[in-house]
Amino acid sequence: MRAALALSALLVFSMPILAQEHGEHGGAAPPHGGPPAHVSQPTHIAPPTRGPAPFHGTPRPVGPEHNFNDRPGHPNVPHVDPGNHWVGHDTGRNDAHYHLDHPWEHGHFAGGFGPQHVWHLSGGGPSRFWFNNWYWSVAPFDVAYCDGWMWDSDPIIIYDDPDHPGWYLAYNERLGTYVHVEYLG
Repeated sequence: MRAALALSALLVFSMPILAQEHGEHGGAAPPHGGPPAHVSQPTHIAPPTRGPAPFHGTPRPVGPEHNFNDRPGHPNVPHVDPGNHWVGHDTGRNDAHYHLDHPWEHGHFAGGFGPQHVWHLSGGGPSRFWFNNWYWSVAPFDVAYCDGWMWDSDPIIIYDDPDHPGWYLAYNERLGTYVHVEYLG
């Protein structure tokens, strides 16, 4: 009985802390429209300052024979070029790399899509990362493409992937690159 009472008191007193924490890690773009001042812009690609428009296409297969370096100085990973060209997203709806037996198994993300919603990573790594108390996982096929991500601070934008049920695209605003991600709740 005493343990149950102590647990109840702990839950009551922790609710305001959890509610305050929920809004601290993003949700709004920096006032000047770009990444925070402490985040340096990459020199190899000029990412859009507010993120690309939603993707309308499909990813291409990746392997030793594939090269995403579409221009000198561009990264050899899926990225978005100025003019909203999503490099590396053109394989088609039946790409087995992005098949999920149970799409949206953990529900649909409803936190906001597109460049008006810039989130900042708060921790984790490719297998499980989070921001604003929402949890995600990078597609196993895309893990190598997020090697340079700063899992505790990078600004990202979430887009719906219209071609692969259950997947979203996480665009890293600092690097101008993206990966497929699954919402974990």
